Amino acid sequence: MYKAIGVIELKSIPKGVEAADAALKSAGIEMVSSHPSCPGKYEIVLTGSISDVSVAVEHVNKRFDGYVIDSSVMGRIDEQVIKALFGTQTGVRAGSLGLVETFSAASAIKAADVAVKTAKVEIYDLRVSRGMGGKGVVMLTGEVGDVTAATEAGANYAKSVSTLSSYTVIAAPHEELWKQM
Repeated sequence: MYKAIGVIELKSIPKGVEAADAALKSAGIEMVSSHPSCPGKYEIVLTGSISDVSVAVEHVNKRFDGYVIDSSVMGRIDEQVIKALFGTQTGVRAGSLGLVETFSAASAIKAADVAVKTAKVEIYDLRVSRGMGGKGVVMLTGEVGDVTAATEAGANYAKSVSTLSSYTVIAAPHEELWKQM
């Protein structure tokens, strides 16, 4: 069975903790993580069946409407995104490099999913919230045409939900840059 991922970001830590409890009590979901993030946000990531995740996210969105910054439910999420989200993706330091930066963790995760489903690319890295002022960034590698298509698709998704910060494609990154990343 495919699992879905739900991400909810709130602008209050106490309300975030309360929302995490409410999500757990509203449907048969599992909590992947629940923690404060920069700057003073609270991030909830949950998983389960698409229907249970949808119910939990909808419940939190309604009950904590004035506190929710962003939320997303993603069904049939690409395995690369799951691995990158949990730090088990081994990114390849070769080819072109594409980056999409968003103003929320939820939109960065969804932009990563859209990107890898658009073209033949690999996720080099996916970072959300912590130590980034609440932003998210996905880094993609592969052939320049694929990276360009995937990066633009991820950026277009983020732009469509008004969370795009910026994006770029570097056709042939310098070797020293790869060493520093």
